[in-house]
Amino acid sequence: MARGPLSRYLLLLAQENLEFRLPEIEALLSLCGGQFSSEQEIRINSPFWILNIPSEDMARGLMKRTVCAKSIFELWGQGKSAEELHTSLKNYPLEKMVPYLQSDSTYKICIHAFNKTLTQEEKIERIDALGFLPFDGKVNLKKPEHIFWILEDYGMDPNNIPQKPLYSYFGRWIADGQRELIESYSVKRRHFIGNTSMDACLSFIMANHGRVKANDVVFDPFVGTGGLLISSAHFGAYVCGTDIDYNTVHGLGKASRKNQKWRGPDENIRANLRQYGLEKYYLDALVSDASKPIWRKGMLFDKIITDPPYGIREATRRTGSPKEIVKAMERGTENHISTSSNYHLSDIFFDLLNFAAEYLVMGGRLVYWLPVYKPEYTEEIIPQQPCLKLISNCEQMLSSHTSRRLITMEKVKEFEVHLNFLLFLQRLAEEARANAFKNKSKTIKSEHTIAAAKVILKKSRG
Repeated sequence: MARGPLSRYLLLLAQENLEFRLPEIEALLSLCGGQFSSEQEIRINSPFWILNIPSEDMARGLMKRTVCAKSIFELWGQGKSAEELHTSLKNYPLEKMVPYLQSDSTYKICIHAFNKTLTQEEKIERIDALGFLPFDGKVNLKKPEHIFWILEDYGMDPNNIPQKPLYSYFGRWIADGQRELIESYSVKRRHFIGNTSMDACLSFIMANHGRVKANDVVFDPFVGTGGLLISSAHFGAYVCGTDIDYNTVHGLGKASRKNQKWRGPDENIRANLRQYGLEKYYLDALVSDASKPIWRKGMLFDKIITDPPYGIREATRRTGSPKEIVKAMERGTENHISTSSNYHLSDIFFDLLNFAAEYLVMGGRLVYWLPVYKPEYTEEIIPQQPCLKLISNCEQMLSSHTSRRLITMEKVKEFEVHLNFLLFLQRLAEEARANAFKNKSKTIKSEHTIAAAKVILKKSRG
């Protein structure tokens, strides 16, 4: 279906989680039925982006989801100087202005300067300079019908602020983003938390990267205290998860909070969702080993959003051991208490991607965190699965030598069992890399293993 001409909108972004912003905006535009054009005017680290969007409704839809953006404006003019800005405004189609400048309407003009504080006199001077615009309505500073903004960009260097702005913009305010969710869903006030409960902002970013929407079924195979379920449920998805830790799933044992020894009787995942009025979206959480899928065959989940354990604050475990399995088979399953063994990083990500390839619906997304040892990082170490396409890869620094990367993948083809040999070769390379991450240093053995596995993997693909 043919679309009308694109309108230009100015997006004002928060200056944090910089690498996560573009994938979030791209994902949300596609979720709203739009498409991120290569013609967008974007300076990737700037708080000001100019987007071409088909409609104001789509712009509002974007802002109903984003936690990376603060506000969006219908862009009327821009320039590298006041003169350029005014010329741009004079060339803006009058018919697009008129509906918001009627004599029976009210308005106000606000000013935002990035990286500089303007005096009240400077603000008044800038507003007065716009006297050539045909404003016929009345000024109302408390409850105006229309709000207009002058936005000025003084660059990224707080130690070298220019006298005049590098860029100036003027536009009509359309909507604000969802930044307030970061505070209202803060882990500090959450009923049930653990050592690795995900920061609220990152939880919502993950849900947005995954394009979670109403009535989706979202699964977390390492659910922990359920922090990632909350953000998905907030957007109307039905949520469920599994975890190997019986005490965490049931809210038992020692508390994670300071000055609290034991968890309370109503401290659990369900209570977290109830706290935010989201209990109706909670399907359940099961005690289960992620390395041993318990699900019937078929495509069950719209999204898989998870933070796998990687041994920094939580141990990586799975049930059983070779000896234990043999003993269990000999004595039968009655009264059997499972034991746990180490669950290597390479195994975790191999199993996770394989699971996603098999159980995601077509077009479904997998969003997960991957730990990396920075001195060894290259894009080649990102785990691959033939059924999954890499959508985005964003870094969050953890220390001078370690970081974790938020990986988003999309299912693009049906799962095929005969691909297991290729996956095994990839697993060999990942295992060597994972060992290097956990030891924080290279060993001759891991170098040789990685090199050999890469050679075999390259040949098998070629």
